[in-house]
Order: sequence, then C-alpha cells, then structure tokens
Amino acid sequence: MINEVTYLGKVIRVDSGSVEVEVSDQIPSAAPIINGRLYKIGQIGTFVKLPIGNIIIYGIVSSVSNAPSNLEDEQVKYNFGSRFLTIQLVGEKIGDDDFEKGIGTYPTINDEVHLVVEKDLQQIYGKRDAGSIEIGKHSSSENLSVYADLHKLVLRHCAILGSTGSGKSNTTVSVLKAILNDYKGSRVILVDPHGEYSSAFKDANVLKINDPKNPLYIPFWLMNFDELAYFLVGATSKEEQTPQYRKLRELIVERKKKNHDKLKADKVDQNFITADSPIPFNVRELWYYIYWWLNASFNEAAQEKQTEATACIENKGDFGKLIPPSFKAYAIGAAAPYKSKHFQELYSYEKKLISRLRDSRYDFLFNPGEYKDENSKLDLHDLLNSWIGSDKQLTILDLNGVPPEVLDITVGLITRFIYDSMFWGRSEEYTGKNRPILLAYEEAHSYLNKSEIDSYSKYAVEQVFKEGRKFGVGAMVISQRPSEISETILAQVGTYIALRLTNSNDQSIVKSSAPDNLISLIDLLPSLRTGEAIIVGEAIKIPSRVRIKLENPRPTSDDPKLIEAWSKEHKFNDDNYKTVVTAIREQKFKK
Repeated sequence: MINEVTYLGKVIRVDSGSVEVEVSDQIPSAAPIINGRLYKIGQIGTFVKLPIGNIIIYGIVSSVSNAPSNLEDEQVKYNFGSRFLTIQLVGEKIGDDDFEKGIGTYPTINDEVHLVVEKDLQQIYGKRDAGSIEIGKHSSSENLSVYADLHKLVLRHCAILGSTGSGKSNTTVSVLKAILNDYKGSRVILVDPHGEYSSAFKDANVLKINDPKNPLYIPFWLMNFDELAYFLVGATSKEEQTPQYRKLRELIVERKKKNHDKLKADKVDQNFITADSPIPFNVRELWYYIYWWLNASFNEAAQEKQTEATACIENKGDFGKLIPPSFKAYAIGAAAPYKSKHFQELYSYEKKLISRLRDSRYDFLFNPGEYKDENSKLDLHDLLNSWIGSDKQLTILDLNGVPPEVLDITVGLITRFIYDSMFWGRSEEYTGKNRPILLAYEEAHSYLNKSEIDSYSKYAVEQVFKEGRKFGVGAMVISQRPSEISETILAQVGTYIALRLTNSNDQSIVKSSAPDNLISLIDLLPSLRTGEAIIVGEAIKIPSRVRIKLENPRPTSDDPKLIEAWSKEHKFNDDNYKTVVTAIREQKFKK
C-alpha cells in the first residue's frame, strides 16, 4: 500500500485520542492529483485514514510540524527535513458496516496512514438517512453533501452563530428552507426582531407589528400578573408585599373573574381564575375605575360612607376615549365636598398607567384588534390558530417596531404562550408531541443576555431549552455574540453551526461543546470563509467544515451598497426629512 498514490506516511506515536505521523519523504508532491482532484497534504481540518485489516480508522489533521512533538530542543527541530502531522482520531468503519463515531481499535507504531479522497468521504458521511436534511456541502468536496439528523437538530436544540458578515442570516434561511421543503408537515415560528426574513420566505405567514394587512397582535391580558404589573405601572415582584401591588392584583382578578362566562373559546370555572390567568378584560376601564375612586369628591367625610351614591360627580367622562370623570372641587376645611379616602396608595400607579395607555407604540398590546377585551369577537384559540394552526409551515413574527423597553416582555410572552399550548395540549392531535414545533430566535443575545437578572424572555426561553423536547418544542438561537447569551440556554444546545467568529470569548462557547480531541477544528473559526461553518454536536455524524448554500432571495440583513450609494449625486430638498421625523414621532415605518 506504500506505493498507493494516497500513501502519506507511518505512525510514530499513539495517544488515547490522537496519533502522530511522519510524512514519507518519498511522496513526489505536496499536492497530488488523485482521480482528477487536487489534494493538499497536511491541511489542518482535513481527513486521513489508517487501514488496519478490515478496519479503517479515520482522523482529522490538527497540527503540522517539521519535527516530532515530543522534542523540546528547538535546535534539533530545525535539523529535521521531514513533516509531522498530529491526527485526532474520530471514528472507524468495520468491513461493510457504516461509519461510527468513536474508536474501538487503536493503531500501532508503523501503521500506514493515507489521504482520504472523495470516495472515502462518501463512506464517512454515507448516504442520506431517513429523517435528515442537507445542511450544506463538505468544504473539501463540492460534490459531497453533509446531512443533519432533523430530530436531534430540532428537539435537542441548535444554535447558528457567526460574526457580522459571516453568512449567519443566509445559513438560517438555508437550514429553515431545507426543513420546510423536505417535511411538508413541519411547523416553525421565527421571532424576527428586525424584520429581516420576510423577503427570504415569500410563502411564509408574516405577522408584523402595526401592519394594516397582516398585523401581529399580542393582547396585553395574555401576560401573567408579574409581566402585567411591570408593563402597566413599572412594578416588579420586589413590591409584591406593598399595599399598592396587592390592590392592583385584587382589581385585576376581580375583572377576570367577572368575565369567566364571556369567553369565546369556552366558559371557565371562576374558582380556578387567578391574576395569572389569560382572561380578557378592559384595561381602560381599569384605569377609569382607579381614577374615579382616587379623585372623586364626596358629600361624606367617612371612608365607609364615600360611595357612588354620595359622590359629587359633574361629568362621567369616557374610559374608551381615556377622558377622565370630573368632580366638584374639594372644599377648604371641614366642609363638603370631601376628598376621596380610597385608592390613595394607587396614585403613582394611575399616572403610569394612563401614560402607557396614551402611548401609540403599545397599540399592538392595548388595541389588539378583535382580541381587545371580553366583548371582542376573537379569543386565544383564534390567536393560536393564526400562529401555529395556519396552512403555512413557517410563521414569522416580525417585531420590528416593538419598543426596546418591552421587547423582553414581548418575546417572553410569545414563548410562554406557545410553550403552554404545547404543554397543556400535549395529548391533542394538533399540539404537543403529535405535532412538534421549532421556535427560532434571531438576535438572541439582545434579549437572552446572561447579565440580565430579571428577564421575562430569558426565563421563558430557558424553560423551553430545559423541558421543551418532552412536549414537542424545539428551539434554535441565532446570534453574533454567543458569549452574551444565557449559559443555561447554551448548556442545552445539542448542535452548533458556527460560522466565522473573531471574538475569543465567542469561540470558547463552541470549543466547550466540541470533543477535546477536535479543538483544533474549532480553532479554524476566525479564518472561515463567508458562508462556511464548523458544525459540531448531536445532529451530525462527525464534526465537519461545511459550505452553506447561498440562498436567493436573501434576508434583508446585507450591508448597504456603500460605493454605489456614495457614487450618486443626491439633490438637497427642504422637505426631505419630513417623513423621517413623522416616523420617529409615531414610531411607525412609512410605506
């Protein structure tokens, strides 16, 4: 076999997970052409094979040197004319069996080492298994497809990571399209904070904040009480023992219980209703009620005698239009009308609540179309149907336009609602394990940040990563800064698709998931070409360097065409920025 064109050299050292090879000085070329293809000897990240009887052991080149690794004298090293390769052992093939990860038989000193050619790579990666998707082409062979186990990719969770400009968004599109095209019953929800992906998926169910045709509605009453209190009045759970916090909870529970028999989905036993129950109520009426009792004047001074009957009201106002009621002015001294002694603890809450209600940026929460309150035509089952029951496989929730201060709550609310539907509906035909779902989170680092202690979205997504697979919920995080993402989430990621990463902290995230003997492959991350990825984890047979298909149409995340834009002459006009300023003021994009 020494005379074979693939012959590299012989083993000179064997460790538990690696071998060292002395490259033969009889090899005529450092770049032999085999079957019409050029192969370069000693390329880091390339495969080699060690044939031992009917067993073929495969390894990956991790380092190249001009001297054996155990020599410490630098002077000696330069006296060697040979080349030495360190090979990390990754798997083996016995006879006609398929390739398997792990090593059962180890090579010995002087065993032969050969180049792996395209035919050998096909034996490693094998034919496409049932239940897989094509993830891309192997970087060393444009004809060799690399497949990922779809079950493990989705339900063991995955991450697509890459610095700006590395091809991260294109990779996301490529992976999702592979799923959607090959599995017609698949179901995916993509959380898209910047509205980048609708251009790449023309057939998707795109729901967008403030869009007149396909609006995304997320009713405020879907929040649990902690979320609702924070959103409405800025109160956190740290205030749960304060009188105002308890009073607000009480008022909300009252309104939810009052509406228990008005639900369009079905009636609910009011004994089971809590402040966390997703029951619709009119938040404007809640504000009006608080304002009324806080600001009313009465003919009676004693609190117990201050009732609606004794109130000195002049104008009822209109809670639907946020017009407050008016009352006779308080008298000076101990005379009627007397100042209200009710709800004084809610003074600051009322001011914050009316401020929220008047802010048009929150219309998607406060004015969610036919999901507005207990008298609306639609209920949560309709909302769920529009998200995951659509005839479209992919639903894109375009959050572009969501105010930054409520993005955390919004993502958390979406995640918790879907998770709860899969959890409580796990025995139904159309939810749970009977129809799994993939939740994909773009720009994950911006709302799943590990430094955020009290984060509603992080808590909800962590729950999905920890427990989701049991109920048919898989998750994908997409990020340019993996080192900023919650460690709990990253610990549950089964497969990493890592494109070029230049930051050492980000690289370490991927390194921690790779087998110890393949760290050298991860070291290639800073030098990957655009659209090229290192894939490691449960969904792939062997860690691989892969070229991702360039998709068209593409997401709108490309850099501006600077040269083209700056080469044009732009005419000055006094009215140029009127539309821009109006958009800033309204916090809405103009068509």
